[in-house]
This record gives sequence, C-alpha cells and structure tokens, in this order.
Amino acid sequence: MEEKKAIRKQVFAKRKACSGENIRNWSQEITRRITELPEFQNAGRILVYADYNHEVMTGFLIEEAWKAGKETAVPKVEGKDMVFYRLTDFAQLEPGYFGIPEPVDGEVVHWEDALMIMPGVAFDRRGHRVGYGGGFYDRFLEKHPGIKRAAAAFSFQVFPEVPWEATDISPEILVTEKETIRFSGGSGF
Repeated sequence: MEEKKAIRKQVFAKRKACSGENIRNWSQEITRRITELPEFQNAGRILVYADYNHEVMTGFLIEEAWKAGKETAVPKVEGKDMVFYRLTDFAQLEPGYFGIPEPVDGEVVHWEDALMIMPGVAFDRRGHRVGYGGGFYDRFLEKHPGIKRAAAAFSFQVFPEVPWEATDISPEILVTEKETIRFSGGSGF
C-alpha cells in the first residue's frame, strides 16, 4: 500500500506540473492512437471515463466516437459501485464523486459488448495497473468479463514495475502519446 501511495504522489505531481497545452496535445495524440485500434473501429459501444485533474482528456475521444456513430457511456459512482450512463451531450456532466464529472441524468446502460477506456494512475509493461484506490473498475469488470479493456495514460505514467494484487483486472491494451502496448490476455499474469 505504501508503494502505491508513493507512486500516486509521484504521478499526481508530474500531472500537476504539466501545462494545459501539453495535456491537450498529448490527449489528442492518444485519441488518434485509440481511434486507429481495430478494437475501437469494430466497437459499436464505448465505455469511457470523464477526465479530471490533468488525466488524459477523453472529450476528444468521445467526440470521435460520436462522429463514427458509436454509442458512448460514462461512469457514475453509486455507493460502492460504478454505473454507466449513456452520454449524448457533455451538458449531462456535473462534478460528482470527488469532483469527477459524472452524468446527472440519462439512461443507465448494461452493455456487455463494448470497449472500455480505463483510467489509471500508473501502469507497467506487463499490464499491471495502479488505480486511484477505490476498486471501482475492478469490481465492475469482475461482473462484466466480456468487455474489452484499453487504458489511456501519458508516457510518464508507465513504470518498469508497479505493485499489483490478484484481484486487479488489467487492461488488454495501454495507449500513451508515444506508444501502444498490447498485453497477452490482459490479466496481468
């Protein structure tokens, strides 16, 4: 746990130090890379986080999904769980759990055939992910094992190795502004 805290602190400091222009430019490059993935091109539905606090910006990706005729949904924290709401307009989003943009209204979706774009604090080259500590994505994905998983991160969020637990559900693909990394199986093992 201490190692995860230290990694979170380090990444948050690096994100905070980044200019808005860098965050925007890198996010646009990550969007370009994600939209080129066969998994994105073949998906009719995208589950994607709403960015907050200098994370990879997902608005560009959501707009590209809409342009391509894909349905999109974003998460809302309800108790210990995460529920996805169909997003048709950015006006649906307001600050929610810890100030993170969440849908205030709309239709709850239960998509099993979708591509999820996961956030994370840090990743390694074996597919392990350090999240924000709430376990929301792990609990959601445990109940929806058929959902394809890609993560979006800046290159400084990729570490040689990060701590992980057997209950962690890793992305199958990690996309940064510099590279796309595919993991075998996505389980992190």
